[in-house]
Amino acid sequence: MSKITLTRLHHNNSYCIAIGFAYHHHFISILKKMSIARWSNSKKTWYMNNTVSNIDLLLKTFKDIAQIDTNLLVNTLPISIKPPTVKRTRQLTTTQRTLLNTFYKYLKGKRYSDSTITTYTTYVADFLEFHSEKSIETLSNRDVELFIESVFMERNYSISTQRQFVSALKLFTVFEPATQIESLELVRPKKSRLLPSVLSQGEILRLLQRTTNLKHRAIIALIYSCGLRISELLHLKLEDLDIERRQVLIKNSKGRKDRYVGLAESFLPLLNNYIMSYRPTQLFAEGTNNGPYSPESIRSFLKRNCKLAGINKRVTPHTLRHSYATHLLENGVDIRYIQTLLGHSRPETTMIYTHVQRQDLMNISNPLDVAVQQYKAVAKPRPNVGLSRNFSV
Repeated sequence: MSKITLTRLHHNNSYCIAIGFAYHHHFISILKKMSIARWSNSKKTWYMNNTVSNIDLLLKTFKDIAQIDTNLLVNTLPISIKPPTVKRTRQLTTTQRTLLNTFYKYLKGKRYSDSTITTYTTYVADFLEFHSEKSIETLSNRDVELFIESVFMERNYSISTQRQFVSALKLFTVFEPATQIESLELVRPKKSRLLPSVLSQGEILRLLQRTTNLKHRAIIALIYSCGLRISELLHLKLEDLDIERRQVLIKNSKGRKDRYVGLAESFLPLLNNYIMSYRPTQLFAEGTNNGPYSPESIRSFLKRNCKLAGINKRVTPHTLRHSYATHLLENGVDIRYIQTLLGHSRPETTMIYTHVQRQDLMNISNPLDVAVQQYKAVAKPRPNVGLSRNFSV
């Protein structure tokens, strides 16, 4: 049986675990499909982040096909391994648990998405736990205010999180009218109108150039070229890629909507190379055991490759979607088409990109530039006057 040796590795300013073995084509094929493993050109070795879950997954994957030596992980330089997270059990009464289970089924019957159901149920559970000593019938709007003041403000939760909580509680009061909470008096705080962060087209190309892992490059290129949400990428099946028509079918996206987006011609060679190398079976981006890829892994390698590309902005997978929409707008595409391509229900959501497009802003003359040009026009003897020099009006 072939041998795999795990050793400690200091790489990219952190302690990792090197996965050493004599050249073995089957081992390499398995590691390429594992989201936890990466190849280091500088160290000439496969490696993974130093976590207990990564070690356990590697041992489980290779237990029947290789002998794994972990002796070198002991008695060497200290290495930080986070203990497994222990899930906290809420202190709820039997009545409250029954009520929450019924509320969960109520939301299911309303056909809310799984993520919305989980989020709303969690917020209501936190609220009930905070007031566990009070009966449902005595809960009032003041209790809601106390929960927000004591939990949301103390933990510095975002405005969007608070808005979600209020939405969850409004639904809960409809489901359970026995409370004294007046739904109409529950006011959501005004939503922040923050402009999205956008990469330039040059930064996009530089990011793809510095992404040496073929699978990672294919994921980044597809997210950007199709304007995908990360959930859409993770659930995208190979059968939804129509090469002949140059289209991608996005099924059951946000708001239970389907849509088509165009497939970039320049992406096709990369797509073919990726499929031939990794041979995914069902999903476009598959993780271990042909399951869905981890969103945390995508965020991690995107952050790492942005650093290699010299991009200092905070970049997430959604930044690539923002960049796609902004670049379409700057290229003259009608905003109604962009709304369709992004899968937005309301045109107001798409209109935010009109504030970040660079084309119109460049056509507006800055009043300081106008003032300087007018000054130069009257200063005939000294036409090269600039702000960096001393000049008199």
